[in-house]
Amino acid sequence: MIRLIINLVAFNAAWFGCVMGGAWGVVWLGPAAAAAVVALQLLIQPGWRAELVLAVSVAVFGFALDSALVAAGAFSPKRVLLPAPFTALWLVMLWMSFATILNVSIRRFQGHWVLAALFGAAGGPAAYYSGSRLGALELGQPVWRSLLLLAIGWAAAVPLLLWLARALRHRLAPREAQG
Repeated sequence: MIRLIINLVAFNAAWFGCVMGGAWGVVWLGPAAAAAVVALQLLIQPGWRAELVLAVSVAVFGFALDSALVAAGAFSPKRVLLPAPFTALWLVMLWMSFATILNVSIRRFQGHWVLAALFGAAGGPAAYYSGSRLGALELGQPVWRSLLLLAIGWAAAVPLLLWLARALRHRLAPREAQG
């Protein structure tokens, strides 16, 4: 239970660090927040190799998905380093932080793919909408279209990433982490 609480608090701190760093143009804030959360995850979660591979894999996946969504006009992040149509570095780091909840906070969705898709379809657009309200990105117009594209992308992403998390945990983690 303690690990779950730490995981939720840490991820939300990273979310705010990445989003506010993006909104304020503070290049180092998102990467620092994400790196701290990933490091904490590697320390407290059994099977650090699986967690590290997962974090990097989710960052690459998130870069591809968000870049496709930027190219489709779903949103436009405030950017510092990467040019359009690529997503912003702070969003890539946010994806890396998202990887830390796949085997802890939202692990219960593993194997429940429809619920995972519904969670993604609701949570993904809500997070981007919140980020837009905080000034880190702009949603494309009309907003309903942007939210629909985000819902579709996240409805596919969450079950896929949960499957990857479980597969990596079973393949790379020690026996006690496989649970």
